[in-house]
Amino acid sequence: MVGKQERRYQRMITVVLALISLIMVIPLVLLVVASFTSNNEIVLHGYSFFPKELSLEAYRYIWNERAQVFHAYGITILVTAVGTTIGVMMTLLYAYVLAHEKFPGKTFLAFYLFFTMLFNGGLVPTYIMYTRYLHMKNTIPALIIPGLLMSAFNVILTRTYIQSNVPAALSEAAKIDGATEFQVFRKVVLPMCKPIIATVGLFAGLGYWNDWTNGLYYITDTNKFSIQQLLNNMIKNIEFLSKNANSNINLASVGGGIPQETVRMAIAIVGLLPILIVFPFVQKYFVKGISIGAVKG
Repeated sequence: MVGKQERRYQRMITVVLALISLIMVIPLVLLVVASFTSNNEIVLHGYSFFPKELSLEAYRYIWNERAQVFHAYGITILVTAVGTTIGVMMTLLYAYVLAHEKFPGKTFLAFYLFFTMLFNGGLVPTYIMYTRYLHMKNTIPALIIPGLLMSAFNVILTRTYIQSNVPAALSEAAKIDGATEFQVFRKVVLPMCKPIIATVGLFAGLGYWNDWTNGLYYITDTNKFSIQQLLNNMIKNIEFLSKNANSNINLASVGGGIPQETVRMAIAIVGLLPILIVFPFVQKYFVKGISIGAVKG
């Protein structure tokens, strides 16, 4: 009897999860289909999973701006790689200290970490500090450091993982053999933390890749636009041409040739595609890291 109830429960959970998955996947499918739909088709009949007229005009528009797009991709890849690498290392070092029972100053460091989760200086003081005193206006560090370099949540997640999966006896044995604290961290802790490294790296990488607010606040030089900022700027330009098309003949001729509705969908695909390519390679570590690291330690 218990076995039948358990099987029914598993079937019910499977159906519920399948429905949730469909709810998440269906908008993405509609986004892809809409990006390949004719702009006139969307204007006349709205969005559809089975459009009558397909078109590549939205992607042709983006391809005509490929020089800027590829340059922005390069900026974003650089920022994501550097920021994620530095952020993950800082997170691991901070978490290792908090997981160390006898580390001097641990209480203060833990309080400092939790304090940043509750309070911040606000947008205006932060902007003044980074632009007037640190001189980060229109620089690559402005896309890396403010608000993204290290997350208190990731530190807590990593600390919990280390406490749960790295035996203290193993670290003590390494120290007895003559290993320094840094050698213990590099040769004992890091090899056992691959799942949480992948998890934190994915969180940090997504944060950098999807970030456009730092660019909005600190970047006005178009040569330093990230892909998200560039795509957002392209959408604004299209909206401007659309609103002013009726009041200016030249703008009407330009705006009339832009697939305004489908370009928005294509722009979303361009920004999302690299994440969809990378995620399957880290999914295995991500699931393990988030499930173990989230257990209360």
